[in-house]
Amino acid sequence: MSDRRAVPVAERSPATGTTPARPREGRGRRRASQSSFLSRLRRDWQLLLMVVPALGLLGLFHYVPTLWNVIAFLDYTPIDGITNSPYVGWGNFAYLMGEPAFWHAVGNTVTITAFQLVFYFPVPIALAILLNSVLRPRLRAVIQNIVYLPHFFSWVLVVTVFQQMLGGAGLTAQVMRDWGMSPVDLMTNPDTFIGLVTVQAIWKDAGWGMIIFLAALSTINPNLYEAAAVDGASRWQRMWHITLPGLRPVIVLLLILRLGDALNVGFEQFILQRDAVGAGAAEVLDTYVYWLGLLTGDWSIGAAAGLFKGVVGLILILVANKVAHKLGEQGIYQRS
Repeated sequence: MSDRRAVPVAERSPATGTTPARPREGRGRRRASQSSFLSRLRRDWQLLLMVVPALGLLGLFHYVPTLWNVIAFLDYTPIDGITNSPYVGWGNFAYLMGEPAFWHAVGNTVTITAFQLVFYFPVPIALAILLNSVLRPRLRAVIQNIVYLPHFFSWVLVVTVFQQMLGGAGLTAQVMRDWGMSPVDLMTNPDTFIGLVTVQAIWKDAGWGMIIFLAALSTINPNLYEAAAVDGASRWQRMWHITLPGLRPVIVLLLILRLGDALNVGFEQFILQRDAVGAGAAEVLDTYVYWLGLLTGDWSIGAAAGLFKGVVGLILILVANKVAHKLGEQGIYQRS
């Protein structure tokens, strides 16, 4: 009787006195989501149309070539093509696992990535914090333009500038000769190559990466700084308790993406300096795939090395994203 009183009289059938069946909530939700999607599509169709060329280029130059990774499982030759080349299964990967040159390239790549995570990754964060403390907007804009200008230089120009500064006939060596000292050629020294490429990367791209953190800093409520200053917090305390927590989601996101790109330290920068310092110091996975796949014509082994790099990068992204979820961050995709 309590259940019968709980149902309003207006909702009962006059003939039977029972409550009519209600429509399923799931069907109503689907209709609402479809209508919401159509309304957003009608509202933003101009923006979506602008994205179509970029999506077309992305698909043409990134996703369509991915289909040709099938040659990593073939003994591929351009004459036979994909359809007539014999299938070898995991044979190409087994060859790579037993190749010392491949593991040497992997070791160089991981070492350079770890070194740059420690000495390069924090630089854009520090630049953004320092630049954000500049009060004059005009001075801030001038500094920002100067700092991220090298991002638009090609690696050929960057290596040339460093050659003129640090090479055997460069400015530094000439000054050392004038002072009666023996010159040092840092551009051909394998022992300092890892530091050299890190300095080059900082000079070229740190200013550009700073823009992302400046955008994150602009979202922090200024009232937080004012309230902390009133409470007697110093500049360092405000940075530690307000600025860095505000940057934390962006830092975690970029760190995950950097770990996913750990085996891709760059091609142009290393291929331009490989002959100067030798393959022992400058051989990374990208240059290894280039020399093995393109110059020697071993297409299948090169494709297997590239596919190995992609799969390892994907695993690193998934693991790092899982760790970010454990730490309470969203990561690169939202938790279900």
